[in-house]
This record gives sequence, C-alpha cells and structure tokens, in this order.
Amino acid sequence: MISKSKKNVVFILIFFAIIAALLALPTGFEDAQQFKDAEKCKVLVETVDNSSLINTGLIRTGQQVCTVRFLSGKFKMQTAEGWNMLGGSLSQDKLFRPGDKAQAVVHHYDGEIISVNLIDYYRLDGELLLALAFAVFLVVFARGVGLRSVFSFAITILVLWKILVPLFLKGHNPIFVGLAAVAIMTFVILALVYGFDKKLLSSFCGAMSGIVFAMVLSIICTSSFHIHGAVMANSEALLYSGLQDLNLTQIFMASVCVGASGSVMDLSVDITSAVSEVVRNCPGISRKEAIKSGLTVARAAMGTMTTTLLLAYSGTCIATLMTFMAQGTPVYNILNNNIVAAEIINTIAGSFGLAMTAPLTAVIAGTVLAKSQD
Repeated sequence: MISKSKKNVVFILIFFAIIAALLALPTGFEDAQQFKDAEKCKVLVETVDNSSLINTGLIRTGQQVCTVRFLSGKFKMQTAEGWNMLGGSLSQDKLFRPGDKAQAVVHHYDGEIISVNLIDYYRLDGELLLALAFAVFLVVFARGVGLRSVFSFAITILVLWKILVPLFLKGHNPIFVGLAAVAIMTFVILALVYGFDKKLLSSFCGAMSGIVFAMVLSIICTSSFHIHGAVMANSEALLYSGLQDLNLTQIFMASVCVGASGSVMDLSVDITSAVSEVVRNCPGISRKEAIKSGLTVARAAMGTMTTTLLLAYSGTCIATLMTFMAQGTPVYNILNNNIVAAEIINTIAGSFGLAMTAPLTAVIAGTVLAKSQD
C-alpha cells in the first residue's frame, strides 16, 4: 500500500506536470502580436506636457508628451520622449502624471530609439502581488485544500487561454469546443477536490449533466430570441480584424455554458460531499435513502444557488440598467432589448442548468456511493 503522504506527492507532481504542459502548449497566435517587432517595457514618467491636449467637457483629445525613464528592456535607465495619444474615450484614454509607471512600446532601429508610445498604466506588479497574496492566503488558511485550489485556479486560466480561445479563433465548432473545454476543467478541478474515486465520478457526471442542459437551453433560446453573438463586448472587432468567418452566435452560446460551469461544479461538489458523509456515517444505508438525503440537500442548496448567476451577471450590466432608468425607458422596452435578452439567456439558462444539476447529482451520488439497495 502506498502511504497517504506519497499519494499526495504524486498527486501534486501530476498537476504540476499538467500546468507545465499547458504553459508550453503553443496557441498558434504567437506571431500575430501587434507589436512583435517592438520593445515592450516599463517606464517611469518624469515630466509631462499637456499643451497639445484639447478639453471638451468630459472628453480630452490630442496628445500628451512625456519624458520617460526606462525601467526595463534594452534601454534601461535611459530617458526619451514618449507620446500618449488620447482619442476622446473615457474607457480607453489615460492621462499620466509625473511619478506614474507606464507600459511603453519602443520602436527602434540599429540601437537608436525611433518612437516611444505610452500604451497604459503599468499594472503587472500589482496584479502579480494580488495573485500571490491570494495564493498564500489559500495555502495558509486551507493548507492542502488551499494548494489544490491554487492548482485549479491556474489550470482553469490556462485551459481557457491555451485551449478554448485559440480553438475559437481557429474556427472550430464553438459548441463542441466549449463543452470539451468545460469537461476538461470540470474533471481536473473535481479530481483536485476528491482524487480519483467514486466521488469524482458522481460529481463529474452530475455537473456535466447540468452543463449540457444549460448548453442545449442556450442554443434553443438564442435561436428563438434572434440574438446575434455581436452582443458580446468587443466581438465585432474580431470580424474587422480578418476573422470574419467566426460564428459569434455559437461562441455566445458556448459562453453561457462556460459561465455557468463554475457554479454548477460548486453545487455538484456540495451535494456529492453531503451524500458521501451520510453514507460514511451510515454504511448500511440503502441507495433509495441516500438519494433521498441528497435530494433534501439539493432542495436547500437550490434556494440560494439559483440566484448566484443572477447576481453575478447583474453586476456586469449595472451601467446599462442605470442608463435605461435615467432615460426613463419602459420596462417593456428594457426586457425586449437584445443586450438584456442576452443576459436573460445567460442567467436563466445557467440557473436552469444549476437547478437540473442538483437532483441529478443527488441521484447519481446516491446510486454510486451507497453500497446496498432496498
């Protein structure tokens, strides 16, 4: 028999290998970088010249000229003149001040700087610090479970970035790709929770049944409501950048499945764990009674879980709702708006998937985990 500590070490090594493999996996778009022939670096803004800016109420246009010192890259510690172009967009424009750190793209030739464009504030240090603080907190507070949570977080990001997004861009069927990516993430994350045993089987089957149901419902509703995938933010830009063959509507359908998968996994784990505890404490319990106990837990969980996606999606469209209210738009018109209808599909299809996951997981867990029958 292999000791529990050795099993944990093997388990950790397996998932380290998975993360390493995903990191090494090429997306196929490495050579498509907009600034691949330029130097990307971090700079410190030392002085600014705002004399060329044009202020029109809330909107600023024109150009801001900054003296910057390079903090990284081949020109480190050198100074140069950098340009910050403002196009009149509050969401995209930024106005630098002395002391700010910025991300810059440097075009150069034969060791001489040709131009320095200030792209945005430099946020990578803060993002890395936030991620490390989150990981440390999980490991310190939850120990082994926390470490597994960090693994699942990293694997989820890598599957989305290395598998899902590239396959979407390459024109593969978004429905099948979305389901396959979600199945991979679900299996790996649940394996991190349970290991490779019957609880993994029951929770995975329960979660995937709810996810597939949400996908089918999203396909039906998207078609019947005449929703075009262009309702997704920045989606039209893909069509205008040489990817006009992408099926945005199917990508939207797949996004519903992906968006609901996290909550569905959470619910399947809750119910599977509850049934597992009942079976562990009552080894002689029948499958019928185990299923009944699981259904009791499922009913209680559905009371709050069905509003989880509603709150999550509502938070992303608060500004839209505020705009409708400020303009006095009737509720009738609001509900009939294509963007709102798309969010309704997101919410209802995802919540319906959750609602189906609960009883199905209870039945599967009770059947798989209980040893005796009536």
